[in-house]
Amino acid sequence: MSNKTSKATLCVHQGTLHSEDQPGVNSPIYTSTSFGYLDTDARTYPRYFNIPNQDSIAKKLAALESGEDGLIFSSGMAAISTTLLSLVKKGDHVLFQSDLYGGTQHFITTDFPRFGIEYSLSDATNIEMFEEAIQFNTKLIYIETPSNPLLKLTDLQKLVALAKQYGVMTMIDNTFASPINQNPIPMGIDIVMHSGTKYLGGHSDICCGAIISSKEIIEQIKGTAAHFGGSLNANTCYLLERSLKTLALRVKQQTQNAQKIAEFLESHPKVRKVYYPGLASHPQHDIAKAQMNGFGAMLSFELNENAGIAQDFLRKLKIAKPAMSLGGVETVICEPATTSHAKLTPEQRQNVGISDALMRMSVGIEEVQDLIDDFTQALG
Repeated sequence: MSNKTSKATLCVHQGTLHSEDQPGVNSPIYTSTSFGYLDTDARTYPRYFNIPNQDSIAKKLAALESGEDGLIFSSGMAAISTTLLSLVKKGDHVLFQSDLYGGTQHFITTDFPRFGIEYSLSDATNIEMFEEAIQFNTKLIYIETPSNPLLKLTDLQKLVALAKQYGVMTMIDNTFASPINQNPIPMGIDIVMHSGTKYLGGHSDICCGAIISSKEIIEQIKGTAAHFGGSLNANTCYLLERSLKTLALRVKQQTQNAQKIAEFLESHPKVRKVYYPGLASHPQHDIAKAQMNGFGAMLSFELNENAGIAQDFLRKLKIAKPAMSLGGVETVICEPATTSHAKLTPEQRQNVGISDALMRMSVGIEEVQDLIDDFTQALG
């Protein structure tokens, strides 16, 4: 398909496998773990990340992110850990933004020292401060934008210029934005990661991850990926491909709903603060307008009351479900202090601005007025 093909069309058609025997519109599921090898140089095996159903999704996501190639993993953390450990080694330094997803931060603080890999955490919203954290052995810069859970933004144009100045590779967790609302590769980012468990799967029933980059970088990652073995089986690949066909529609509706809910919450007397890039009050609203196609379906907010009252609020909800994870068609809400960032110490959470009364919401595709009515009655 051409570069002008819309994302909605790419979601439906790009990468679809067509059987020569049966002209079905859906990709066949190749469940084999054993493939023939005579008269061919191909050595096909699920752990090698090269079975047809894996390739199908990689092509679709590469097209959506304007990348050259991709790899599909069994989880977002498999994608993150495999990629990082493919690209850096003992004695190298990696610069991370300070407010990372809790699982990523726990991985680097626990495992990087065991491998002799150095790291620093810095405020990626302040490029000057970020530059000060670069060292002579810095090999990679890793960011999330929008960040989890406070929806902070990094100016990608400035970050790319900084990385090129120092000859450093860049990697972004693009999960919150999805390929529909943000495409960092055309802006100069080297590697895009998605926890596909969220928006790519979109129905809270698939665990997977993805990496999209240049063919050269993907080949470099693929060797380590085969050793670590975090590939995705053909049946789950098929479910993921099915879900991706509606990605553009889902995210568009979720984004529209999130904007209206953020505006409602910002005007509510029992809400202290709302974190959402689509609000004019967001400190980086102009950056969001410049580098995002939509402001996303994630938002966070703090209630005026204490954490005990916050728990009472969650129990009163009738449509929005207090649950972990995000990106599904249903609206879910959680307290990061006890879920996504529970592995951080109270001091670490305080340092990145995560209070016990902070609520993180993943907005679904429900009728938005039903959701607003639900929050109205729960807030009392």
